[in-house]
Amino acid sequence: MNIAIVGTGYVGLVSGACFAETGATVTCVDVDCAKIAALRKGIIPIYEPGLDELVVKNINAGRLKFSTSLAEVLNDQQIVFTAVGTPPDEDGSADLKYVLQVAKTIGENLNRYLVVVTKSTVPVGTSHKIADTIKAELKKRGVDVAFDVASNPEFLKEGNAIKDFMSPDRVVIGVDSERAKNILTKLYKPFLLNNFRVIFMDIPSAEMTKYAANSMLATRISFMNDIANLCELVGADVNKVRAGIGSDTRIGRKFLYAGCGYGGSCFPKDVKALIKTADDNGYSLEVLKAVEKVNERQKEVLFKKLVKAFDGELKGKSVALWGLAFKPETDDMRESTALVVIKKLLNAGCKVQAYDPEAMNECRRIIGDKIEYYENKYDALQNVDALILLTEWKEFRLPDWNVVANKMHRKLILDGRNIFDNDDLAEHGFEYHCIGK
Repeated sequence: MNIAIVGTGYVGLVSGACFAETGATVTCVDVDCAKIAALRKGIIPIYEPGLDELVVKNINAGRLKFSTSLAEVLNDQQIVFTAVGTPPDEDGSADLKYVLQVAKTIGENLNRYLVVVTKSTVPVGTSHKIADTIKAELKKRGVDVAFDVASNPEFLKEGNAIKDFMSPDRVVIGVDSERAKNILTKLYKPFLLNNFRVIFMDIPSAEMTKYAANSMLATRISFMNDIANLCELVGADVNKVRAGIGSDTRIGRKFLYAGCGYGGSCFPKDVKALIKTADDNGYSLEVLKAVEKVNERQKEVLFKKLVKAFDGELKGKSVALWGLAFKPETDDMRESTALVVIKKLLNAGCKVQAYDPEAMNECRRIIGDKIEYYENKYDALQNVDALILLTEWKEFRLPDWNVVANKMHRKLILDGRNIFDNDDLAEHGFEYHCIGK
């Protein structure tokens, strides 16, 4: 089966490599000529565990190809996936200009039946806009070519994307024709053979499922962060509260960890977009508006704890940051809590010394050399007045506290992910602050 995937960002590249691994012939398309040239050499523009090996393997096998022109490869395909970005507009709505540009290109060049599948996260009703755009271009050409539009939202977790794709909890596919359903069933047959759930539904429901899923997960995070802040005020321990409520099978344990706020490419953008969709339809999603408000407030919690620890006098202090990415196993800093903390530290007159296993180049790209970067987590601690942990990378879990103590000027630690042990730190003379106790 020949398929094309437009967009070689996180979703497009992972999807392309994984479909190629199942035996499909995949052409990944992107207008960025430099990126495509690098990909043809097996150079990956993002950090995702195992992705570079998978890409190189399938390039060498002849199943994974790259192009800068959808028009040139379009009519060799049975399916075209749209995996381009849908960044938030100023009003919070998803910007569909890239999605609709792909549709326009398809309409301008289509000569045979095609299934056009949206994998980008898009608001309910986008499939109709895509279909109308293609039809308008076909009409301009004076041709009548059959096609179908479908929705196949992704549910990949950064840092675990390949496993999520190859062993999914579920595959959601929205279709409105049997012909498209049969073709997509064939594509996903390898997953059906392994008894993974492929759920077919109407297209609007598939589009809504993606937003609803991410918004529910974001809600659980903000709920626990709100509870954690209350725990601190009343003398409770949020870790014990989490264990208590998570043991209820109706609630479960996942996404109940208190911390310093969620970030990334999905949750913040999708919550905003769903709120805007509701507003546009005359309905206010009050729960999600509160989720967003709590999360923005939570990103400032560690800075406020730092201010309190120094009685409001932060000017001239040196602060080390362990972790810059929004989560472990990625270099993604989109909506990262680190960006909020860095801005506040710099505005307060602090010197910032940072270390992250993967995200330092991304941080340099975003904010430049306003902070100092170190290639070792211990080197970043030299003569600092405080250490703030922002990302729960595995290498941070069991540091040598004697080394840490000898490096730091003041032994103050603020743990934004609750990964350290309070008793262990007390034995080494640290002042320790975390979230929710």
